[in-house]
Amino acid sequence: MSKRPSPVSPTVDFDADGIQHGFLKLPISTDESAWGAVMIPITVINNGAGPTALLTAGNHGDEYEGITALLKLSNTLRAEDVRGRVIIVPIMNVPAATAGKRTSGLDGGNLNRSFPGNPDGGVTEQIADYFTRELVPMCDVALDLHSGGRTLDILPFAAAHRLDDRTQEAQSLAGAVSFGAPVAMMMFELDATKLYDTAVESQGKTFVTTELGGGGTTTPERMAIAERGVRNFLIPYGLIEGQLESPAGQQVYVDMPDASCYVQSEHSGLLELSFALGETVRRGDVIARIYDMTRTGSEPIVYHAQRDGVLVARRFPAQVNMGDTIAVIAEVVDSLER
Repeated sequence: MSKRPSPVSPTVDFDADGIQHGFLKLPISTDESAWGAVMIPITVINNGAGPTALLTAGNHGDEYEGITALLKLSNTLRAEDVRGRVIIVPIMNVPAATAGKRTSGLDGGNLNRSFPGNPDGGVTEQIADYFTRELVPMCDVALDLHSGGRTLDILPFAAAHRLDDRTQEAQSLAGAVSFGAPVAMMMFELDATKLYDTAVESQGKTFVTTELGGGGTTTPERMAIAERGVRNFLIPYGLIEGQLESPAGQQVYVDMPDASCYVQSEHSGLLELSFALGETVRRGDVIARIYDMTRTGSEPIVYHAQRDGVLVARRFPAQVNMGDTIAVIAEVVDSLER
């Protein structure tokens, strides 16, 4: 079934040379603004022939490392430094970022669980639809910057996914390695069907995602990784000139082969983790304890690691509920290629 044109209208000309700063405007009607619009900031830098890179962040509104890095890039990248076109959307989900939450403050939608979207759906689905049908087809390569937000803390990494198209997979993996985070990962998603990642990959594009920290804040160390990585991502495609900057120390390769990498809580209570991010974990190790907050004298529930590996992600708040992911363990490997 054909869909109507997207209700989103850009204030920039994607084909015009030079630098443009503008908005993607999505009409809304609320109690506060009867004839209003969601205003999504966008920068387009166009300089001659070359590929197009689509750089995004703020898919979730409380993941600030990527948002900040792309806001800075939009203010510093010059047209004369670019060969081709760079499209920068620092805050995909403006209603979520405005609310300071993972999900939209307008309709409660999780943008990264709303793809490919729907022009006749709610605000979140309409944003997803515009990216799927308008922006992604314009690009050759795409980078989507994530971090753990308020509820997770994650060892900074760039990642690709296993794909049916081995060539596309290899190109995406090369982009993840070139990003230059301390860790490069082959990532397993618990449910990839409605992810932005899948919407981009299904169109045959080279796609790299990241997790760059978390806790609902930024640190100088993680901002340096994000800013270096964005520029590193553009260099191999000839979009900007320069030498790739490597992380301090040797880059670590990790693989998430299946869902067993995720340790999810079957209890509610107070979480105590036994390992710090980046530490080595052995199968059978006590990885966490959950304490009953409703009474004293109760022994904690003990969680054991089901695999060897390294702790790449952990729940950030100490209070935990049933179903929450409390830890993620990935395998250290010599190579991510197959």
